[in-house]
Amino acid sequence: MSTTTIAAAPAAPKVETPFQRFVSEFAASRIALFGLVLFLAIVAIAVLAPFIAPQNPYDLAQLDIMDGRLEPGTVGAGGFTYWLGTDDQGRDMLSGIMYGLRISLMVGAGSAIIACLVGASLGMLAAYAGGRTDSLIMRLVDLQLSFPAILAALMILAFLGKGILNVVFALVIVEWAYYARTVRGSALVERRREYIEAAQCLALPTRRIIFRHLLPNCLPPLIVVGTMQVARAIALEATLSFLGLGVPITEPSLGLLIANGYEYMLSGKYWISFYPGIALLVTIVSINLVGDQLRDVLNPRLKR
Repeated sequence: MSTTTIAAAPAAPKVETPFQRFVSEFAASRIALFGLVLFLAIVAIAVLAPFIAPQNPYDLAQLDIMDGRLEPGTVGAGGFTYWLGTDDQGRDMLSGIMYGLRISLMVGAGSAIIACLVGASLGMLAAYAGGRTDSLIMRLVDLQLSFPAILAALMILAFLGKGILNVVFALVIVEWAYYARTVRGSALVERRREYIEAAQCLALPTRRIIFRHLLPNCLPPLIVVGTMQVARAIALEATLSFLGLGVPITEPSLGLLIANGYEYMLSGKYWISFYPGIALLVTIVSINLVGDQLRDVLNPRLKR
């Protein structure tokens, strides 16, 4: 009796979704993963600061002026150990950094999101409308980008005064042009594709064509620019606060914490400015590491 062997059908190849492919390509860089984990840890510390900080550094009832400018690791008068030392007001530097991260991240992310909405909308409008509208918007972009960002922000805050909302407004004014130029460049390419021409032939509303068809295809470069601009906004806010034109002293960010200890650097009280500076550096570097990998994944032509 003869037997017939039936060959097993080959298994169908596994198809990755775009999201799975994005995650696998992003995870290929250990440095980017390290930056992402580090940034998420910083965000968690900032959000949970009221619950995990050793003290509320801005509650006068918890401060002791006799503990002013204590070295790191010193035990205070009340038996409390200041692991990163204290500032001139007796505030715990570790707690101050945790609370300062909240202000820095809030100002940086808030200004970046608002600037992205404004800039992306104007960039889309310029690319889609063309003609005089495009020329007018791009001349405004060129005018904005011709001024140094820190100088423009200083001029705005000199007029408006201190305050978190004023700082956010100033950062939006100096940042929106980057988003507008980026989105316009991508939208000009997408505008000539067949799906946009088909939508126009169907007489779809302009708003729907821009936000439902054009904008989603311009998101990759927008995400990359947005990530980088968050880090830039945090650095700008720290500079403004260091110069005394940023957030008020009652709601200090990392930049203001650095400024508080600047006058004591030459007297050996380095920790008042040093540790907030390290926290600011780590925050910006972690965001930039993530942004670099996002650029390589979303635009392989720029991969180094």
